[in-house]
Amino acid sequence: EVQLVESGGCLVQPGGSLRLSCAASGFTFGTSDMVWVRQARGKGPAWVSGINSDGTSTYYADSVSGRFTISRDNAKNTLYLQMNSLKPEDTAVYYCAATFNGRLRQLVYDYWGQGTQVTVSS
Repeated sequence: EVQLVESGGCLVQPGGSLRLSCAASGFTFGTSDMVWVRQARGKGPAWVSGINSDGTSTYYADSVSGRFTISRDNAKNTLYLQMNSLKPEDTAVYYCAATFNGRLRQLVYDYWGQGTQVTVSS
């Protein structure tokens, strides 16, 4: 069974940091490009970041560039998102997703996780 399980979301103060993890199983993680997508309450999904299969290329939405870092550990079948200098507008459910077509920003992926809530508030 294919599974993508996000963890690490919580309530954090503005300016704080958080690290999300996505544990993958049931497919060949090391050959899939991976992405993070978020959806704020009442809004549509928004692409946040992407990483190619071997981790040598990373991509970021303008809204998070310079603050977030995507990474992966293929030996552990795990994707990460390090989030620094968090802002209230970062509040959303964060999803990880896998794609094999090399198109990271189109919001159409092969596998999706269940999401983890990140709330940035004082």
